[in-house]
Amino acid sequence: MSYSVKDYIRKRFFPHLWCPGCGHGIVLNNLLRAVAELGIPKNEIVMVSGIGCSSRISGYVDFHSLHTLHGRAIAFATGVKMARPSLNVIVPMGDGDALAIGGNHFIHACRRNIDLTAIVMNNRIYGMTGGQFSPLSGRNIVATSAPFSNLDPAFDTIKLALSAGASFVARTTTFHFNEIKEYLKKAISHRGFSVVEILSQCPTYFGRKNKMGSPVDMLKYFRDNTAQLGSKKLEKNPDFIPRGIFVEKDVPEYTEEYQKLITRLHKK
Repeated sequence: MSYSVKDYIRKRFFPHLWCPGCGHGIVLNNLLRAVAELGIPKNEIVMVSGIGCSSRISGYVDFHSLHTLHGRAIAFATGVKMARPSLNVIVPMGDGDALAIGGNHFIHACRRNIDLTAIVMNNRIYGMTGGQFSPLSGRNIVATSAPFSNLDPAFDTIKLALSAGASFVARTTTFHFNEIKEYLKKAISHRGFSVVEILSQCPTYFGRKNKMGSPVDMLKYFRDNTAQLGSKKLEKNPDFIPRGIFVEKDVPEYTEEYQKLITRLHKK
């Protein structure tokens, strides 16, 4: 289909503030492609973000948008969805927004199965605040707050989302850009809480501190160290990071169940 990025962005806020080589622009591009291919009217989309490099997306898109508090994007998005269940609510988050200060909101949104699309842009670092390690950094990672390497093990976003009850869970990387679009289309269309983790490169802080080379080298790392679920490549290399759709199931959605409760009470 014909698609112009200019139809979906607030051009007055460009050029964007992301560093050269940052993966978040790839995510933005494919998010807009997904929305265009789904044919969703812009006034039926609300994007809710918190604080961080990834959260700047809400300022660039020509949708209804809320730029809220650090770690509270899902809480605000839940309020929007409860008030206007017909809207498509998308929540782009980084490491901290999703799984540090925002971790409690994340697991309970999974548990409730409220119809939100959570995009976790995992660059394994706090880029906007100076390169501190995050809950997704992992052991032996060097950061400004861990100059002699980080001792904390990383959360596995996928395992956490699955165990908390999310009804759609997927992972891909910025190298696999067509997967981003396809997974986001499925996530937005899914009726329930959807989590799409996208491994994204941060060459400025994570890449430089950990000697991972250029942005292109970091993209090649995603290519060479991930594999599709069920593939022979993953079978032969179990230490590779799995990509794909981990779960896609039909579970009662929270706002629909809430409306049923109201209807039932009105009949009494």
